[in-house]
Amino acid sequence: MTFLTFFFPILTVLLLLSFYLNLPGLKSCLRPLDMPPPPPGRKRPRLLREDRSRRLTRKDALPMLLITLLYACTAFFRLGSFTDPQTFVPMAETEAVLTLPEGALPSQLVLYPGVGIGGYTIEYSEDGETYERVDSFVQDHVAVLKWASLCPETELRPRAIRISGSYGHPWLGEVLVLDGDGQPVAFQCSIPALCDEQETMPESFTFQNSSYFDEIYHARTAWEHLNGVSPYETTHPPLGKEIIGIGILLFGMTPFGWRFSGTLFGVLMLPLLYILLKRLFGGRLIPSLGTVIFATDFMHYVQTRIATIDTYSVFFILLMYLFMYLWLSEDRLWALALCGVSFGLGAASKWTSLYAGAGLALLWLVHWIGRFRSARKERMEPEKEEAVLPAFLWNVLFCLIFFIAVPGLIYLLSYIPYARAAGTPIFSKQFLILVYNNQYYMFTYHSQSVLGSTHPFSSNWYQWLIDARPILYVLEYPTADTHISIAAWLNPVLCWGGLMSLPVLIWMATLRRDRRAGFILVGYLSQLLPWIPVPRLTFAYHYFPSALFLTLSLSYMMALLRENRRRWRVSAITLTAGSAALFVLFFPVLNGLPVKAELVPILYKWLPSWPFY
Repeated sequence: MTFLTFFFPILTVLLLLSFYLNLPGLKSCLRPLDMPPPPPGRKRPRLLREDRSRRLTRKDALPMLLITLLYACTAFFRLGSFTDPQTFVPMAETEAVLTLPEGALPSQLVLYPGVGIGGYTIEYSEDGETYERVDSFVQDHVAVLKWASLCPETELRPRAIRISGSYGHPWLGEVLVLDGDGQPVAFQCSIPALCDEQETMPESFTFQNSSYFDEIYHARTAWEHLNGVSPYETTHPPLGKEIIGIGILLFGMTPFGWRFSGTLFGVLMLPLLYILLKRLFGGRLIPSLGTVIFATDFMHYVQTRIATIDTYSVFFILLMYLFMYLWLSEDRLWALALCGVSFGLGAASKWTSLYAGAGLALLWLVHWIGRFRSARKERMEPEKEEAVLPAFLWNVLFCLIFFIAVPGLIYLLSYIPYARAAGTPIFSKQFLILVYNNQYYMFTYHSQSVLGSTHPFSSNWYQWLIDARPILYVLEYPTADTHISIAAWLNPVLCWGGLMSLPVLIWMATLRRDRRAGFILVGYLSQLLPWIPVPRLTFAYHYFPSALFLTLSLSYMMALLRENRRRWRVSAITLTAGSAALFVLFFPVLNGLPVKAELVPILYKWLPSWPFY
């Protein structure tokens, strides 16, 4: 380790301390309600102003669109290949014979496995009639949608090569034969679909042209849903995989195609977050800075660029809380209805959205308790006080429709691909049994089957709070002195700064009774607390939904500064610039760019548990 190893983390901590400790207004803001008034000439600090403009205007369009477009450019940069094989052949009890030209000397066989699990037997024949086994290939769940190279150890000079499915139900995408110089050998294949996309073979096999991490489950299942095949991944609800399938329909079964939808949803989170920040705090600077902080968060960038379902859960959680706040602040039923629809879409994508639903229920309950207490405190006439009860009962009925019936319908409809693969009519008894059985399986899997399992990059909830253990998705060595890695964890400015803001948030929500602080705190705790008693393996990406509320919390700190200090802009902009600077510094290990091996431990291994080499 060198001085630089400690320089950047120390600088980050100093940046956060300067933001929190050099705030004379913050101390007065935290003064208990029963403290004596301030000395003459000094004003008592106010809670966040209610009279600031919170309506979107034309002036908001520029920062909102500019941040979104700049982020979109980085998000789609090197997202993945456009040219992987598109046709897959089921190889169960099937064989393909490759007839080579006379004098050909094959050195390698290159396969592109499609979906399915099984194995292949590789046989050579010198006369085209008698075959000898020279190799085999196992297409397990990890090998799907990844280029693979085989170098059979044999002295045979084959005239024909036979590839046959030996067990299971594997689907094969493409086969290439290479000579000793690594050049493709022309051949004739008994199954033309296995040699019709030879030009798609890349120069090297990397995450750019192959699946990585849980894409082996979710991208594969998205293709299966599109093609009426019984899905392999059934441990989560299907909607997230169906959204992944939209990108596949647009751009093909390629890495870019199966990653497109998640990246687009990650981009769309930014204008939605801007709108929520605008509604919470008004103005344009705080919504802009808060959106930049989230745009430069490591987890948001990495997790939305991989074809997994967490992106959609977080997207719909953001929508839920945006619409819930619109209802709480403006009492608009359409917003409450859309909140329920968003809840249904989130639950149909991943069960973690149910945690957000618990937070929404608490906010709804506190809202109505406040209305009843307000009616009694103001000593309204009995008939006016009793008028709150019918409004409450009507709202209960409304919520039963939009938070139970409508989400239930959305959830059921998301299982249409299951019914299609099984040949089951929609809403039939068999269909309902199919859906029920999957719920039972998912619950059993997450509560029992993974207990006692281990993973080198797993982490516990208390490690998420301080960025103690990122999850490593990619680690490649293109040359002897360069590394390529992709990892997911929160930007330290957001993670550490957000953690430091929580005591202030708790104080303001409980003792100062600030509604916006309570709103943010409920959202954060509803995403974190359910993970504390979970005994199964957990990972850093389970903290992704909490990043939304940490962003809101940091923005809340900026709003406190705005109310209690004239030159608050310098502190807020400096903090945001620090987040952007770390994003630039860590961009190579977020995007998978090559890095000199000697620089990795110096620049990126801030903690011993950070796994970048």
